[in-house]
Amino acid sequence: MDKNKKMLSINNLSIHYITEEGTVAAVQDMNLEVAEGETLGLVGETGAGKTTTALGIMRLIPEPPGKIVQGEIVFQGKNLLDMTTEQMREIRGNKISMIFQDPMTSLNPVIPVGEQIAEVIILHQNVNAREALERAAEMLEKVGIPPERIKEYPHQFSGGMRQRVVIAIALACNPKLLIADEPTTALDVTIQAQVLKLMNNLKKEFNTSMIMITHDLGVVAEVCDKVAIMYAGNVIEYTDKKSLFTEPRHPYTLGLFGSIPSIEDDEERLNPIKGLMPDPTNIPSGCPFHPRCPKVMEICSEKVPKDTEVSKGHFVKCLLYEE
Repeated sequence: MDKNKKMLSINNLSIHYITEEGTVAAVQDMNLEVAEGETLGLVGETGAGKTTTALGIMRLIPEPPGKIVQGEIVFQGKNLLDMTTEQMREIRGNKISMIFQDPMTSLNPVIPVGEQIAEVIILHQNVNAREALERAAEMLEKVGIPPERIKEYPHQFSGGMRQRVVIAIALACNPKLLIADEPTTALDVTIQAQVLKLMNNLKKEFNTSMIMITHDLGVVAEVCDKVAIMYAGNVIEYTDKKSLFTEPRHPYTLGLFGSIPSIEDDEERLNPIKGLMPDPTNIPSGCPFHPRCPKVMEICSEKVPKDTEVSKGHFVKCLLYEE
C-alpha cells in the first residue's frame, strides 16, 4: 500500500445540468486526489454536489440533462472521460465500484442475493456460474452473512443485512476504488457502527481506496484520511482529517462544527449556520457562501475565491486567505 501513489485525480472538473429553469452548476472547478489505500471523505449538505461527483467518476451522469463541461478524471494514469462506453463497462464494478444510498433500490427484488453477487463476478472475471456462486457465498461470509442464505431474496433480509449484501456486490471483484454514497443513512446507529467497521476492515483486507460521501462528521472521524468539504458545487476546504478537526479554516466548515453538540460545553442552544443553501439555478455572484457568511467582506460578492494553500496540503477557497 503506497499512500503517496495517486489512484485517482480530479482536475478542474465542472458538471452542469441544463434544465428549463436554468443551468445548475452541480460541480464547479473541482480538484481532488485519492492515493492508494486512502479514504477521502466528501462532506456537505444535500445538494452540495457530492453524488454528482460520484456519478461523474463512474461516468453515469444522465445525459441530457447532465453534461461534464470541462476537466479530467484520471484513474490509474488514464483519463476516464476519454474512454469509450465499452471501456467504462470494463472498469465499472471491476476496478471502480459504488455503494448506493438505499440498498432496497440497489437490489433486484426477484433475484436471490447470491445470483446478484455472482452476476458481477461472471461479468468481469473469467469464471463459470458454479465458481461464481461459490465466490458469492465466500463474499457473503466476509460481510458477516451465513453463506447458506445465498438463495434468499432481498425482502428476507433486514436493512443492515441488505446493505452488507450491497457491500459484498461492490467488493466482489476486488476493486481498486470504492465509492460509498452515504452507505449508513437509512440504518440505525448500532447497525451504522457495524457497517462502518466492516467497510474499514474489508478496505484494509482488499487494499482498496475509498471515497466516502456523507454529511456526518462523526463518520468522517471514524473512517477518513482526507476530507473535502463541499458547498454549492465547490470544494471549499480540502485537507487531512486531523487538520480539519483541529484547525478548520473556512467559515462554512467552522459553522458545521458550531452546529454539532459538544459533550464538554454546557450549551442550551446550538449555533446553526444562518440562511439556506442557495437555489442551484441561481448561485450568488462571487463566493457562493457570502450571503450566509459571518465574516463576509465587500469583495466577497464580486470576486470568486481560488484555492489557497494555508498550510502544507490544506487548501481553502476563501478570500480571507488570499493575498
